[in-house]
Amino acid sequence: MSQLEFYNRFHQMSSVLNAFAYNLTKNTEESKDLFQETAFRAMTNIDKFRPDTNLKAWLFTIMKNIFINNYRKKSKANTIIDDTENLYYINTGGAAINNEAESNMILDELSGLIDSLDDSIKVPFMMHYQGFKYQEIADQLDLPLGTVKSRIFFARKELKDKLGNRYSDIHFSAEA
Repeated sequence: MSQLEFYNRFHQMSSVLNAFAYNLTKNTEESKDLFQETAFRAMTNIDKFRPDTNLKAWLFTIMKNIFINNYRKKSKANTIIDDTENLYYINTGGAAINNEAESNMILDELSGLIDSLDDSIKVPFMMHYQGFKYQEIADQLDLPLGTVKSRIFFARKELKDKLGNRYSDIHFSAEA
């Protein structure tokens, strides 16, 4: 079989090979890489193909072997080799204790900032934070709806300003 004839037959099977590559990888980009690697290996090993044999099966075998080799490389890359005495690093993985001190400190600080707000804006803000709708807040506090909305807005704005003053290196969005 001449090189030109081999290239033409390979080109005719490209759609089938692409479909098989996608079936193996389940990922468009990885299937393109697998197809290209298969094409490269087939073209460089054209002399190993025996004429009058099944070209499609030969190409599928190349593709499948490349996929398996890549899979094995990936699985070995995720393997941890622990050379320490008594496998210290492997055995310590699940013993980590989750400590919520930092988030508790932030919540305490934020609660303190909210407590420092004037009651006229703190009460509607906290009710809204707890899930009350604007109209429910207005009815319960016997205030007009627009007043409730503006007080919640002013509470947010004041909290944003206080946080901005305390953490001047952090930029807070205008939506807050």
